[in-house]
Amino acid sequence: MITFKTQGVCARNINFEVVDNRVTSVSFEGGCNGNLQGISKLVEGMEINEVIDRLKGIKCGSKKTSCPDQLAIALESL
Repeated sequence: MITFKTQGVCARNINFEVVDNRVTSVSFEGGCNGNLQGISKLVEGMEINEVIDRLKGIKCGSKKTSCPDQLAIALESL
């Protein structure tokens, strides 16, 4: 399990696993529980680059980032 400390969003951390270049599980600590559970289920099984392509650059309100964007950043850091 990899833990990524987020910046600029309500969620404190993102925990995830990657097997054979695919996201196998994702969980967020804090943030909008229902939405983040949905995102976690939607990206499960997807290739890393597809998740990054779909989520990178999404903003939350007036913030410069979002929880989905933070997940993309976490995956890029691998």
